[in-house]
Amino acid sequence: MAFFSIPYTRIAGISTCVPKNIVANKDYKWISAKERELLMRKTGVVEKRIVTKGMTAADLCLEAGKKLIDALNWNKEEIELIAFVSQSREYLLPATACILQDQFGLPKTCLAIDINLGCSGFVYGLSTIANYVAHCDIKKAIMLIGDVTSHASYRDKTAYPLFGDACSAVALEYDEHATPMYFNLQSDGSGHKAIIIPDGGMRNYPTKKSFEYKSYGKGIIRNKLQVALDGYAVFNFSLREVAPNVNTLLKQFNIPIDSIDYFLFHQANLLINESVRKKLKLSPERVPYSLNKFGNTSSASIPATINTQIQQQASTQKLKLLFCGFGVGLSWGSVYAETENICCPDLIEI
Repeated sequence: MAFFSIPYTRIAGISTCVPKNIVANKDYKWISAKERELLMRKTGVVEKRIVTKGMTAADLCLEAGKKLIDALNWNKEEIELIAFVSQSREYLLPATACILQDQFGLPKTCLAIDINLGCSGFVYGLSTIANYVAHCDIKKAIMLIGDVTSHASYRDKTAYPLFGDACSAVALEYDEHATPMYFNLQSDGSGHKAIIIPDGGMRNYPTKKSFEYKSYGKGIIRNKLQVALDGYAVFNFSLREVAPNVNTLLKQFNIPIDSIDYFLFHQANLLINESVRKKLKLSPERVPYSLNKFGNTSSASIPATINTQIQQQASTQKLKLLFCGFGVGLSWGSVYAETENICCPDLIEI
């Protein structure tokens, strides 16, 4: 397992931006009213935010980042790294981070990178950017993270009701007194087909057939440019890997599980997350959810949960937090971090 610690890095702030457009699962007419009730009960998703035509993940990230930089009163000339952690890039090339560097008006001395990860993106992105800050003489960095996942087929009951759109900005800065962050990161590419968009990349370049809709079972119709979700495979993977990953991290670094204030999990769905919570024997009040209002927001789900569920605590207290992301890849990991009075602006809606 990839165990490591990163010193000298502080989470200075987190902001989240969502579309104003609200879509409620009670209005999902593709399935019966009885199925809708069952779906909402099992997934926990009552409503979600969906982008309007022409709006991208980069647009949401730009608004989240601007708000956070202003709230922190950071000088843009001092920001030395910008990272875009997403699977909803603007183009196949160039890197979206380069475009955002220009849109933010950051200096040409700024390092810009894309990280192509989804559900585990927050923990993996945090490990990458924090390493730059701790070991490469970078004093201030911005991680922009999130996805537009609403490209799921409306006629796919396994995916469309679940996914929502959101993006977050995370500010990291060098702090020689910061408590180290502790990581445990894992992957298993043999399960890559569990969550996949089959066409549109270099392996399966898009053709006319990519746009053709096909039935994959009752209530499941999609084309090959839309996300395909194997719910059983994802559920089994999550129950098999997530709790052991968390427990192993805590054991490796001698962190008592009872000392942690909040466990911030990727918002996969309520059935998965509650199963993980119970495996870890955690009380409900230590495991906040944002699923009901925003759905599964991929890599933004952890910071979005902080901004919307524990905003007051995060901005006014010293907290011991456990972040855990898991899903598409398959890729998963946990990180223990201590925060204090971090800047948490109110939710941004555009």
